[in-house]
Amino acid sequence: MTTLLHLDASARRRSISREVGEAFARSWRAAHPGGAYVHRDLTADPVPLIGEAWTELCDHVLEHGITETDRLKEAVRTEAQAAAWAIVEPLLTELVNADVVLIATPMYNYSIPASLKAWIDQVTFPKMSLKGRRFVIATARGGSYAPGAPKAPYDHQERYLRDFFEGHFAVTDTVFVNAELANARLDPAMAHLRAAHEESYAAALSAARRLAEEY
Repeated sequence: MTTLLHLDASARRRSISREVGEAFARSWRAAHPGGAYVHRDLTADPVPLIGEAWTELCDHVLEHGITETDRLKEAVRTEAQAAAWAIVEPLLTELVNADVVLIATPMYNYSIPASLKAWIDQVTFPKMSLKGRRFVIATARGGSYAPGAPKAPYDHQERYLRDFFEGHFAVTDTVFVNAELANARLDPAMAHLRAAHEESYAAALSAARRLAEEY
C-alpha cells in the first residue's frame, strides 16, 4: 500500500502553500484510492525544538555507527532520552513509512518556517538514508526567486531543502512546485505583478495535480 505523508508549515490557516499542497494531496488520493494518507499540520500541532537529550541520542547513534532507523531506539539510556525519543518516534515512524512526502511551506525571510526546521531537526540522525522515497515541496514566495530573477541568489528555501534532502537523506527524487510573487496580492508597489503572480499560482496548482497523478 502506497502512503503519502503531507506536512503543512504555513502560519496562515488559508495560504497559497496550503492550497497548492492540498491540490496535490486531493489529486493523489483520487489517483490512489487504496493508499494511506497522513496529514500533519506543523503550525496547529507544533513540533518541539530539540534539546540536550536529543543531542545525546544523536551522539550515541554516531558513535556506534547506527544507520538503520529501526535501531535508533537503542540509543535511549536515560529518562530524559526516553522523553526525547517519545517525541521523535511518531514523527520518524510517519516519515519512514511514507512512499511520498509532501511538504507545503511558505518562504519566510528567504528560508523556511521555524516549524518546518523543528520537524527536520527532530527526524534527522547521522548518516540516515531515505533513498527511494519521493519528496514534493509546494512553496509560496512573496517575490520571484525563479532562475534569472534579481532575488534568485537569496533563495535559501529551495536550495536548503534540496541540498539537505538530497545531500543528507540521499533522496534522488525531489520536485519543487513554486508559486511566486504572492505579495502582489497585498503590496501596492507590486500591483503591476499581480497578473504574473496569478499565472504562477495557476501553473503551480496545475503542476501539483499533474505530479500527484504520476506519483
